[in-house]
Amino acid sequence: MKNLFTALFALLLPVLASAQFSVSGKITDQQTGEALPGATITLQNLAVSTTSNAGGKYAFKNVKGGSYTLTVSYLGYHAAQKTITLSANQQLDFALAQSNMVTEEVTVNATRASANSPTAFTNLNKKDIEKNNSGRGFEYLLEQTPSTVVTSNAGAGIGYTSIRIRGSDPTRINVTLNGIPMNDAEDQGVYFVDLPDLASSVDNIQVQRGVGTSTNGAGAFGASINIQTTTRRDSAYAELSSSAGSYGTLKNTLNLGTGLLGGHYTFDGRLSNMRSDGYIDRSASTLRSYFLSGAYYGKSSVLRLNVFGGYEQTHQAWDGVPEDSVKFGNRKYNELGYINATGQYYGNQTDNYNQNYYQLLYDQQLNPQLSFSGALHYTHGYGYYEEYKNDDDLAGYGITPVVVGGVPVTSTDLVRRLWLNNDFYGATYNFNYKPDNKLTITLGGAYNEYKGRHYDNIEWTQQSTNIPPDYEYSRNFAKKTDFNLFARAEYHLGDVLLYGDMQYRHIGYSFLGYDQNLKNVQQQVGLNFYNPKAGITYQVTDNSNVYASIAIGNHEPNRSDFTNSSPSSRPKAENLKDLELGYRTSQSNFSAGINGFYMLYKNQLVLTGALNDVGEAIRTNIADSYRAGVEANGMVKIAPQLSWAATATLSTNKVKNFNQVLFDENYNPVPFQYTKTDIAYSPNFVGSSTISYHPVKNVGIAFISKYVSQQFLDNTSTAGRSLPHYFVNDVRLNYNFNIRGVKNIGIGLLVNNVFSAKYQSDGATYPDVEGGKTVNYNYWFAQAPVNFLASVNIKF
Repeated sequence: MKNLFTALFALLLPVLASAQFSVSGKITDQQTGEALPGATITLQNLAVSTTSNAGGKYAFKNVKGGSYTLTVSYLGYHAAQKTITLSANQQLDFALAQSNMVTEEVTVNATRASANSPTAFTNLNKKDIEKNNSGRGFEYLLEQTPSTVVTSNAGAGIGYTSIRIRGSDPTRINVTLNGIPMNDAEDQGVYFVDLPDLASSVDNIQVQRGVGTSTNGAGAFGASINIQTTTRRDSAYAELSSSAGSYGTLKNTLNLGTGLLGGHYTFDGRLSNMRSDGYIDRSASTLRSYFLSGAYYGKSSVLRLNVFGGYEQTHQAWDGVPEDSVKFGNRKYNELGYINATGQYYGNQTDNYNQNYYQLLYDQQLNPQLSFSGALHYTHGYGYYEEYKNDDDLAGYGITPVVVGGVPVTSTDLVRRLWLNNDFYGATYNFNYKPDNKLTITLGGAYNEYKGRHYDNIEWTQQSTNIPPDYEYSRNFAKKTDFNLFARAEYHLGDVLLYGDMQYRHIGYSFLGYDQNLKNVQQQVGLNFYNPKAGITYQVTDNSNVYASIAIGNHEPNRSDFTNSSPSSRPKAENLKDLELGYRTSQSNFSAGINGFYMLYKNQLVLTGALNDVGEAIRTNIADSYRAGVEANGMVKIAPQLSWAATATLSTNKVKNFNQVLFDENYNPVPFQYTKTDIAYSPNFVGSSTISYHPVKNVGIAFISKYVSQQFLDNTSTAGRSLPHYFVNDVRLNYNFNIRGVKNIGIGLLVNNVFSAKYQSDGATYPDVEGGKTVNYNYWFAQAPVNFLASVNIKF
């Protein structure tokens, strides 16, 4: 690692200071002459952008002489473009004309941070997405954003993948797709495996860290991810993409679009098919998805219908690899599906799920100052996971033992399926009012309803049990309603932006619970949350600002917290106070940001190892815990062909007065007390680096690095229950060219873990007490050694 950083610093030494000029100017309204703050100005030849300040001014500094094209875009205005030849400092002003054509930015604008918002965020555009869309899970698109750790159950990036931002897992990351919640209503997780190759239909993404702006769905307790799918493309297109690589990985994608027909209509479609054997034993995936979209564009409105969905079958690898197996060299061992006494494994130990989405999106410009955006949505998901159970107790399935030869059969090997069939539907809306170029007011909200049917069947038993085929031994029903209303305002006062945001959220949840006698009883919960946010941004120069904010978030317990409890043991909702302070700057050859955060949790829910009053493993509320740290990110263009982008997060993440309960060989509880320990899965340092080099036109080489420090698997800071630090490097190669009749042919090669580092990015622990000593049983998600994905993309 020392050699790598030495090389990086050496690369930074020749930062150029020769033959450089500046381009600056002001962005105004063509009709009124008023300044337009927050307009996006792009220097296309260098692929760098900046935004206009509160006075509408912008500047690019240290630009080499030559010919350049500048484009300016601003919501509600026609884009403008000018070409210049730069041989001296130059001022270039733009006067933008208001547009009667509504853009689809308003669909997601209500839940996003604006250019100068006092919060930490990262935007990814379509080009950023395309260059990293090699076929791995969606989360890998975000791996180089600050404070992010990505992992793969199967070890090769295909199948079940997951993400943590600031140590927060997907149950604490709010994810929306076109402003519509994606988090599961009950367990609050996000499963991108259900929408394989979603990236091929995504136009842009914003990642906000911390509480962020008000949004729809689950509360953002670590971050929020706001995704926008296909938007208007005026020209017809066809695109074929294929990837193939290690571990039998294969991906094929077809994208088609009509362009703008008759000045009003567009139609877009995608089909994708993916498969992989996985790195871990028996972790194969078969994935399919589709995306269909049609839109009507009027003078003041846009109506779009999206219909999309996916199917996944993944062989179960979600328990990881036993630590001892990893240490003794078998990093691929998967014990799931083991058939007792035969040494064989069950061939259909799989997860199977279908999910289909329907979204009707409508945007309307009511007048020059007021716009409306609304959506109706419906999602239907159904599927099961099938598993082999060794010598299972029949009493747990409500089966009366069969007497064979005078001996009752009380247990048997069996195969069971655990089913989920659910519906999620609702409406979202927002009004955006902009009376002048100083004030912006957004009023929005949503009502969503979830209905989930959980039922479990036995498919086969080794011993005779006298049960019919598909014997249903369990069924329950859950209903959840989620209503929220928020108002947000931004006001420009000279070089100062004042920001205020208030959200009210009500949750109603009816679910299956238990009483003291383990009898099922229906229970109901109603929760009311108030989530205020406030901040200020000061424009230091035309290209830099400093900001500060404070936000409060609340987060409800998930399904298992409720169903594994009785009213007397039910956990409380969690509360978070998030303070952010940052600085960011953007120049033509350099951009950077630094952000400090302090996240103070009240009643954070963590696993203790104890069982509750109904005998289930529980999470419990911890009164005090916190995260505090500094995030930094930057990009420097060292030479016209060479650039370096990097991120780094240094943090401390602590739980105070944590009590854990383990059990001995006689199942007696053994308590342990800890005064101040690290929050599980929260590394103290996360860093990334991307060195990009373009030796000749249309050829790109990138050296991509990721470092993650030690992570603890529980909240005890026990070294024996941790993941070692890791440092992994990838190489990405791209070559683009065109031939007659073809717009572009792109050939790519991604070599992952080029130095074959032996590392694991996630895990779990199940300690107990044996003979008076604590014994740790750890499971690690071992990641693959050097592997590759080769791709070809043909655009017509």
